[in-house]
Amino acid sequence: MLLYAALILTFRRVIKKGNVEEFSCVPYILALFNCLLYTWYGLPVVSSGWENMTVSTINGLGILLEIAFISIYVWFAPREKKRFALGLVLPVLTLFGLTACLSSFFVHTHHMRKVFVGSVGLVASISMYSSPMVAAKQVITTKSVEFMPFYLSLFSFLSSALWMIYGLLGRDLFIASPNFIGVPMGILQLALYCIYRRSDGAAGKLHDTAIDQEKGLKAVVAMCRIPNRDDRRRREHEQSEEQMR
Repeated sequence: MLLYAALILTFRRVIKKGNVEEFSCVPYILALFNCLLYTWYGLPVVSSGWENMTVSTINGLGILLEIAFISIYVWFAPREKKRFALGLVLPVLTLFGLTACLSSFFVHTHHMRKVFVGSVGLVASISMYSSPMVAAKQVITTKSVEFMPFYLSLFSFLSSALWMIYGLLGRDLFIASPNFIGVPMGILQLALYCIYRRSDGAAGKLHDTAIDQEKGLKAVVAMCRIPNRDDRRRREHEQSEEQMR
């Protein structure tokens, strides 16, 4: 829940500024795909009874939140990003629909359904955990962590670690396996944040210093200009008096 709720801070900023800035829609859409598949995976249609009720419940909540986030993104995105987001959402929904139909009508045992849906979910999870590398590349290029939120990276790492343990204890490799990738990805994001957060702080101090120096320079120039202007007016006044005399 904290992993999904961490995005509220990001989209609060989007709503406040009325612009998606440099945020990418790819992680949110892949997260929606992952939530759809694992909600289906945890339901009694695929799993035996409610053995994976926790998986189904939390991912069901994730579906609602991701739909809300994607809707906000599309609303505030410029035309090109809006088209890209919608062009990515439609194939994701189509692929999930095909997976749900095939597992319901063409696969007749719970074991085979878990294998089929779990395999597709495995690919979706790996894609979801790899998607922050887009933000990581941007961080390395710009040397700024502005568009890689700390809480999202932190809760991504914690969530991956806990679900990996959950899958191992339940001997469910379709839950544990993708988190073997999620854990190191989370560690990488946190490491990048720690490295480039210092760069952001140093850059911010330099920027503030430059602004202060610029303000000081403007003040000095203004103070210099005022006497000159007064002197010129005084001369003009004296000249006018001499002409009148």
